[in-house]
Amino acid sequence: MPRLSVIIIARNEEHNILRCLESVKPVADEIVVVDSMSSDRTAGLCRDFGCKVFQREFDGYGMQKQFAANQASNDWVLSVDADEVVTEELRDELTGMFGSAGDRVKGSVDHGFNDSMPSGYYIPFSLHFMGRLLRHGGVGKEVHLRLFNRTMGRFTRVPVHEGIEVTGSTATLKGRIIHYSYHDISHHLEKINTYTSQAAEGYQKRGKAFSRFWVALKFPTSFISFYFFKRGFMDGYPGFMWSFLAAVYATLKVAKTIELKQKS
Repeated sequence: MPRLSVIIIARNEEHNILRCLESVKPVADEIVVVDSMSSDRTAGLCRDFGCKVFQREFDGYGMQKQFAANQASNDWVLSVDADEVVTEELRDELTGMFGSAGDRVKGSVDHGFNDSMPSGYYIPFSLHFMGRLLRHGGVGKEVHLRLFNRTMGRFTRVPVHEGIEVTGSTATLKGRIIHYSYHDISHHLEKINTYTSQAAEGYQKRGKAFSRFWVALKFPTSFISFYFFKRGFMDGYPGFMWSFLAAVYATLKVAKTIELKQKS
């Protein structure tokens, strides 16, 4: 069976990281953590857990994750964020594909490619928000390519909302990853501010432009889409708040792109 490396990028995630590490431990032959100069105990907790820890200045999510993949000893890589958890169902699927980490000889390295396996696998995601798993609002059926053979693919070089591009076929697993992205509304707003600034910088570099008229339309059209068309209302109050904040995010990306163009 091929062997599996789990890669994680982190910065100041001491409140999340152990939950993440415990969830991947049963299937990981090694865990590679790239820490972006955390000021808390993140790096120390990872070292104590037995992870291979590298410290590197952050230069964008795609670049940081590709660096992590490059440090892996095995060709098969599972990318998990520090605020995510691999469910038991997904662990069972991974065990069927790669075996149990405890049953394999530690220190051995796999560089073989199994021709019967696709180059990458999409994994369903669920967002844990305000005390519940959201099932609507555009986040209930998300899938992301997170498991791949690194000889057949790599991360896109974008500052935010990176992806994985692979050569060859892909498949979709049934087990999920649970995303515990936001501690509370204030934390959500902090992330919105950071991500929208990074997204606007990416738009500016690609020469993308928006009109001010579109800013006025972006919030109501986004909210209506998330809350009504994508049925965010079926997730109750958390669904309303998710739809509202998602519309704020979409609007600020446009507004900040216009602002950067004016400054330049």
